[in-house]
Amino acid sequence: MKRILTLLLAVSFVTSSFAVVSNYTTNPEVQLHFQDLSAEFQEMTVDDFLSLTPKEYRKVTGKRLGIKNAVKLKAAQKIIKRQAKRGADISEGVYILLAILGLGWLAMGLLSDWDGSDWIINLVLYLLCWLPGLIHALVKKKDYY
Repeated sequence: MKRILTLLLAVSFVTSSFAVVSNYTTNPEVQLHFQDLSAEFQEMTVDDFLSLTPKEYRKVTGKRLGIKNAVKLKAAQKIIKRQAKRGADISEGVYILLAILGLGWLAMGLLSDWDGSDWIINLVLYLLCWLPGLIHALVKKKDYY
C-alpha cells in the first residue's frame, strides 16, 4: 500500500511539472508575442534560430534578452523542433489499435515527443484498469489528429 501511495505521489509531482512546461510551450500567446521580439529573427534561417543563445542575441542586437524573453526563446525553439519532427507521425488507425491493446500511452508519448503529462496519466490509468486508459487515449486522440 505504501508503494502505491508513493508511486501516485511521484506521478502527480511529475505530471504537474510537465503540465507547467507544456502549457507554456504550447500557449499560442507565447508564440505570437515571441514573433514581435526582434526583427533580426525574420532574417535568420531555421538552423541559426535553433542554435541562438541569449549571449548571441546580445551580440547581434546589443540588448540584453532578460530571463522572461530567454524562456520565450527556448520555448519557441522547442516548438520549432517539435514541428520539424512532426513528419514521422503514426497513423490514426495504428493509434487506435495501440490504445485498444493497452499501449495508448506509448502512442501518446511518441506523438508528443515524450513532452507533457498526457502519456504518464494514460499509463497510470492503464495500470489501474484497462478501460479508463482506453477512454483517456481516445479522448486525447483529437489533440494529435
